[in-house]
Amino acid sequence: MDIFIDPLSTSDFEALFEFEHTNRDFFEQMVPGRGDDYYVRNIFIKRNQALLAEQNQGLSYFYLIKDRDGQILGRINVVDINQKLGSGHIGYRVGKINTGKGIATRALKLLLDAAGTMGIERLEAKTTNDNIGSQKVLIANGFSRISTKDEALGDGRVLSFHYYRWISETIGRI
Repeated sequence: MDIFIDPLSTSDFEALFEFEHTNRDFFEQMVPGRGDDYYVRNIFIKRNQALLAEQNQGLSYFYLIKDRDGQILGRINVVDINQKLGSGHIGYRVGKINTGKGIATRALKLLLDAAGTMGIERLEAKTTNDNIGSQKVLIANGFSRISTKDEALGDGRVLSFHYYRWISETIGRI
């Protein structure tokens, strides 16, 4: 399957709302939920408008992973960008029907290929210890595991997270 990453825009909000709603239960099996409010259409749109404002300021980049027909397969984001350090944090998610097809691995590669144009030389990521698929995606794209920590969630659960780091190959060549 041929994929591309497309910057989030207001024209995607309705399709993205459906994607998130359809995959909610699947996503919440692996990562902490976003809360019920996230799935109320007008709140969802306001939150995504705020993301676009962040993106316009260069604080974050939000992409949709799409197939050649423009269908949303997932999301991939760079957040908490520190322009002085050239660093940020990544997150991604692929819808249930498209897992296991290499989509997240290819989307992350596309994002890393574009990292220099964003001024990014270092990326951090975290995933739960039982999300083996996500760990494989990170390792396949040159991330190194740097630590593991248990974290308490707001609902009283404690999850163990693996932390990863990627450093651009160009840093050593300058």
